[in-house]
Amino acid sequence: MKILHSLWAPALALLLVLAPGAQAQPAPRSVTINISLEPDTLDPTMGAAAAIGEVVHYNVLEGLTKIEESGAVVPLLADSWSVDASGKVYTFRLRQGVRFQDGAAFDAVAVRYSFERAAAPESTNKARKALFDNIADIATPDPHTVVLTLHRPDASLLFRLGEPPAVVLHPATAGQAATQPVGTGPYRIAQRTRGHSITLLKADTYRDAARVHIERASYRFIHDMAAQSAALQAGEVDVFFNLATQDIARFQGDSRYQVLIGSSASKGLLALNQRRAPLGDVRVRRAITHAIDREAFIRKVLDGRGRVIGSHFSPTDQGYVHLAGMYPYDPERARALLREAEVTLPLRLTLTLPPTPYARMGGPVVAADLAKVGIIVRLEQVEWAQWLAGAFKGNFDMTLINHVEPLDYLIYTDPTYYFGYDSADFRSLAERHAASSNARERQMLFADLQRHLAQDAANVWIFAPQNAAVARKGLRGVWMNYPITAHDIGAMWWE
Repeated sequence: MKILHSLWAPALALLLVLAPGAQAQPAPRSVTINISLEPDTLDPTMGAAAAIGEVVHYNVLEGLTKIEESGAVVPLLADSWSVDASGKVYTFRLRQGVRFQDGAAFDAVAVRYSFERAAAPESTNKARKALFDNIADIATPDPHTVVLTLHRPDASLLFRLGEPPAVVLHPATAGQAATQPVGTGPYRIAQRTRGHSITLLKADTYRDAARVHIERASYRFIHDMAAQSAALQAGEVDVFFNLATQDIARFQGDSRYQVLIGSSASKGLLALNQRRAPLGDVRVRRAITHAIDREAFIRKVLDGRGRVIGSHFSPTDQGYVHLAGMYPYDPERARALLREAEVTLPLRLTLTLPPTPYARMGGPVVAADLAKVGIIVRLEQVEWAQWLAGAFKGNFDMTLINHVEPLDYLIYTDPTYYFGYDSADFRSLAERHAASSNARERQMLFADLQRHLAQDAANVWIFAPQNAAVARKGLRGVWMNYPITAHDIGAMWWE
């Protein structure tokens, strides 16, 4: 079956307007969601791409807690929890009657296995530093209780446990999670067609199956805007999800769809490889930041749907400091900094562009700005798998990328991360912030973290995008705001 949606998507097209006396038709039981990037793996506990969580988080795999659209943290696999006076010991009572999709019972052993796997020396879990390295001990006094003892208090622990890297896998099937994950969620992986789609089917093992209205869901991977338009005109897709969506007008003019504009925790940046000369020189990085007209970028590339930012923090973060004014658009200042750094002009650099609209449209805008100060940019367009295997492994000069994970500033404490930022002072600040139990001190240190990255021009932060989701009218439960990047299909229904 090459194109699954072609058999059933027409049934989703429009809610019928019934003539008087006509018999009501049953609500559709399927949904098709378009996301731009195809996940390279289906294991969010080991893979880095946010697209993994878009497909499996809350749908196939679940964690102890759940983050709602409002950002509130609520119980999921944990039925309840308590924390001691020190803020370091969390006791979770697990939900009973839960089964994995292979029929195995969910219990405390599965939680302990998953967390120990995430914290192992060979782990590639992207929350390892922020979450799992802080867990000093995992106790399972009975099958329905998990006690986490932390090295230091973490006010964000419950939120972090609701993110994709903290989902629970069963020990017997964790090895196949990259291709066929088995979780406790309402859906199972039914079919994966590389380069095209992933189909989920409702799992008969799910504990609250009667509350799940959507029986079948397909993810279509369409990043080309012309192809998206074709899918729109054909009525093949029910939800178009794009971070920093550009041409919204084509949806606003279609009576079949509604446009949902909301907030996200995303940070759009021009990442600079500091391992490559002369990008290791802070003067050069500051010059590049001064050279880019970020307000114009947002107008031209995002249709004005975004805010200029100056550090790796989102305006949605509590304690956010607005630092965009530190590097105003100033080509003359950029040229002066390049002279100070004794850079021979023209400086030739390659800008690697993943297959997202903001990157493909934004690349020429950035290149034009940099050309004005003597930096000649070669644009290199790559597919997502190539970006993950190349730029994300450190093989690049510059790349335009949108980091969607909330509070992910600890990536700057890892010198091996793809852009190679190495600052002992920043690592010390992060350690002090993590160790502090004083609310006022933590707030001040949080501001210091933001300022330190900005002063170092660790990357060129350009925009915090508004999030645009486009949903077919009649489909309910689609998020407008995205505190994390997830699609909770089990909470969707058709009117």
